[in-house]
Amino acid sequence: MKLFGYLAIIFAAIWVSIGCAEVGKEHDFIFTESLYLPTNASGFEIVADADNNVLLRVTRPWQGEAIEEQTLAMFANAESAEGYSGQRIVGRASRVVCMSTSHIAMLDALGLVETVVGVSGKQYVMNEEVADNVDVIDIGYDSNLDYEKLLLLRPDVVLLYGVSAENTSVTTKLRELRIPYIYLGDYVEQSPLGKAEWLVAVAEIMGCRERGEALYADIVARYESVRTTIDYESERPKVMFNTPYQDVWYMPSDESYMVRLVEDSGGEYIYKGRNQSSGSVGISLEEAYMLATEADVWMNVGQCSSLEELRSAAPHFANVPVVVRGAVYNNNARATAAGGSDFWESAIVRPDIVLRDMAAIMRGGEEEMYYHHKLK
Repeated sequence: MKLFGYLAIIFAAIWVSIGCAEVGKEHDFIFTESLYLPTNASGFEIVADADNNVLLRVTRPWQGEAIEEQTLAMFANAESAEGYSGQRIVGRASRVVCMSTSHIAMLDALGLVETVVGVSGKQYVMNEEVADNVDVIDIGYDSNLDYEKLLLLRPDVVLLYGVSAENTSVTTKLRELRIPYIYLGDYVEQSPLGKAEWLVAVAEIMGCRERGEALYADIVARYESVRTTIDYESERPKVMFNTPYQDVWYMPSDESYMVRLVEDSGGEYIYKGRNQSSGSVGISLEEAYMLATEADVWMNVGQCSSLEELRSAAPHFANVPVVVRGAVYNNNARATAAGGSDFWESAIVRPDIVLRDMAAIMRGGEEEMYYHHKLK
């Protein structure tokens, strides 16, 4: 009986101490103060709590309907972070692992490419400061990551991207290893300026949001400057996209990134009004052939770099007028030997140059371009 009474006193003391600790807790971590609300991007916001701790909230980290909000908190010091159970970093990130080449481009734009210590698929990276740096380690792909290498890198944060859901095998392991991570949804954005605005989110992680905001303002100004040079009154050339994949031709949504670039550059999407969903839709080769015969321009033809390669990839389309005229263009003018395209890397923070390329294509494509080239 005495033992029972003694234990009861101990448990009561513990309960009181826990209660007192909760009452006296300094940080509630209620992030309600808006620090940055994007003007063109739709997938993130930056907020703060009453103690000036900052939270990057990613509301659309991947495509599809299985959306699950992702967050990363930034604290000035360890004391401020005490008690926070979510993904967090203390201080600014100085060692970063990038699972997408677009994240490398953002860090480069911020003047922080030297912080990249690990990547996924180094052979696909265009940035020479990363690709040629033997100290930047390739940690593998998707669920086949080399966690031993990752641990040795001692990253402050891993920048992830998701296709249609969280890769729980990866995130569970990262949590086990206590490596902070955040999914970035830049590739989900449909607006060229929306994609570029994720530069601000990355800048927050790196402790330089003001620099990111200034760079983004400059990007917007340059993009709008190019738009002022485009003739929107003349007849718009009709633009066809893509090549068949396993006998199915996929046509992008009216709201897609490439279609918006076509519209901004003075062209007209040939499938306009027929796919108002949020993603691509498959059409038959017969329907694709009819569209191709009406097209003035054909763009983004897979990995093809010449008309001969295109005729081999799509032999039934070899004699459509747009091919006969040679009005076929691809966005792989800048690529690695392994097939990595700079269009999916640095172009995310250079939408003005992409728009300039596209406007040149709509005018006949004889001008010098940066990311695009005319198939010969």
